[in-house]
Amino acid sequence: MELTSILLQADATATTGGAAGYSGLIMMLLIFVVFYFFMIRPQTKRQKEIKKQRDAMKAGDKVVTAGGIYGKIREVKDNAVFIEIADNVRIKVDKNSVYMAAEDIPAETKQ
Repeated sequence: MELTSILLQADATATTGGAAGYSGLIMMLLIFVVFYFFMIRPQTKRQKEIKKQRDAMKAGDKVVTAGGIYGKIREVKDNAVFIEIADNVRIKVDKNSVYMAAEDIPAETKQ
């Protein structure tokens, strides 16, 4: 159903049934608030933390790529990082697919 039809039904029942018509509207609002505090807000907070860590990356940091490759950052560009995964073996990886390795994350940001 569309939201407008639900609201119109709630309005129609409110005029005929009194306060009972608003219970459906209050329930929908309550569900949205629960979704916001338990799903949307923590996800946006986590995304901000990851962005802050990516902006703070520098040469010498240990990282893990989204593909599971461990290495050390050798050079940081605007949208890419060069990671050394073995002696004289360097790969260029998109900055959005690189995460700080667990041992390099400061204690106050670990959860």
